[in-house]
Amino acid sequence: MTVVVPAGGGRGEQLVNGEAVEVDVRHARIGSRGLALLIDMVVELVLGVMVFSLAGALTSSLLGDAVDEALIQAIGTVSVILVFVGYPTALETLSNGRSLGKRAMGLRVVREDGGPIRVRHALVRSLVGVSVEWPGLLFPPLTWAVALTTMLFSPQGRRLGDLAAGTFVIHERSPAPWGWVPSMPPQLAGWAAGLDLTNLDDDLALAARHYLARAAGIRQPMNGRFAYGLAAEVSEKIAQPVPPGVPPWMFLSAVLAERRRRANERVHASRALTQRIWPGFGKLEWARATGPTWDPAGTNPPLLGVVKEEGRPS
Repeated sequence: MTVVVPAGGGRGEQLVNGEAVEVDVRHARIGSRGLALLIDMVVELVLGVMVFSLAGALTSSLLGDAVDEALIQAIGTVSVILVFVGYPTALETLSNGRSLGKRAMGLRVVREDGGPIRVRHALVRSLVGVSVEWPGLLFPPLTWAVALTTMLFSPQGRRLGDLAAGTFVIHERSPAPWGWVPSMPPQLAGWAAGLDLTNLDDDLALAARHYLARAAGIRQPMNGRFAYGLAAEVSEKIAQPVPPGVPPWMFLSAVLAERRRRANERVHASRALTQRIWPGFGKLEWARATGPTWDPAGTNPPLLGVVKEEGRPS
């Protein structure tokens, strides 16, 4: 079970995915998409020159004087198809909608329902792009102006290729902070202390945490379906049923709070053990971070003696 979490921290637009869950997304506008396109243009131009040159050299070596203008034009056409249709289609399909330019700008192409694009979506986007957008083989620069106007006035910043393929581009990187942690219900503290959480993996725990953080914004009946489904998965992992009369969200909160408490205890125990074995560990780390220091009074511990000698003026 996967819980979709808002990506825009409440600052994006609402998207209802295939599971009828509202998701906040940050649509990429012309600025970020333009920069991504510039990077892709440079890559495609370099790749096009390389493919054309390699194909021409290989053809000349094989055919010699039989190479004519028609063959050169055919090589150019094949090179354009490979670079401007085959390359972006394969790259966006294999990378789940991220070309090199989009990866650099933190963008991704998704379907209208928020899901990952497939080959047909990437192919349609590439075909429309090569014909009317970039390089725009049909009626440039008129089609360029039409494509630019479409992006400017589209509520989601969609270009002609997006409209034809049923896709749009979103920001993957979200500036929203993540500071919420589940709290322990007092009535379940004693019960949770005896749980075996060894088999509770990070992915399931993170899914439960995402649900609890966004539960107030998920409508019924999907809210209850998520809660009961996650509670059943967690219950199976920890080999303990949900206590009678305890709602699923409270059960999940107790399990996650106990898991976090134990993790904190392990961290503190590890630090305490390190301090007992190596009492000057913390001061040594501080000395390494701040550089050599000179202590005229000689109050530093012996562990820092080398640092003192290196920093003491002669």
